[in-house]
Amino acid sequence: MIAFEGAHVVVTGGTGTLGGAVVAALRAAGATCHIPSRDKPDADPTAYTDDPAIITAHGIDVTDEASVTNFYRSVPRLWGSVHLTGGFAMAPLAATSAADFDAQYRINARSCFLCTQAAVAGIRARGPGRATGGRIVNVAARPALEPRTGAGMAAYAASKAAVATLTQALAEELAAEEIWVNAVAPSIIDTPVNRAAMPQEDFSHWVTPAALADIIAFLASPQNRATRGAVLPVYGGS
Repeated sequence: MIAFEGAHVVVTGGTGTLGGAVVAALRAAGATCHIPSRDKPDADPTAYTDDPAIITAHGIDVTDEASVTNFYRSVPRLWGSVHLTGGFAMAPLAATSAADFDAQYRINARSCFLCTQAAVAGIRARGPGRATGGRIVNVAARPALEPRTGAGMAAYAASKAAVATLTQALAEELAAEEIWVNAVAPSIIDTPVNRAAMPQEDFSHWVTPAALADIIAFLASPQNRATRGAVLPVYGGS
């Protein structure tokens, strides 16, 4: 059993399909969740308003340094941060512009870097408490571990490889402070968007959001006492 006992955890991308599963897993374990959302309140699809331990901050751009810094400074006694925000684009080399490449790098790698940097500052500022250190969990992807599977989506693959490298480098840098940094590298996640995009595929082989959320919740928890620098393959049957 993992237990957060009211620990404050940020979940970027917390209003999405995977985000909903991760927030549910964290709340079931007692975490207080803080969700940065770029949408205005009337456009936000989340249904978290009835839970006082799920706090959504609107108008936050996780690719903007000032926006990220100000958001994390508003989170009290930060224990951990889970970075689910990302984007996917599939196109062959000839059809990928420099702007396309930059867009993938910005939403995947830059957001990961900025949120990790701000989270570490927040964890360091927490002061004495029931537990030392903190936890950070990023989301890479299968092409980050198996680059040949990124054929036809080189910009996406490169940006997720950057996430994996950041994870491993920062895990070593922060080890002495017991701030464990890890990442998951899923294959195809079973979401409505992916089902609509690939209707002929066998969905039963895909990774469910709930299964992935369980792994993320453990990595972010105080019960993860030793794992750092991992980029865990989460492929299910695919």
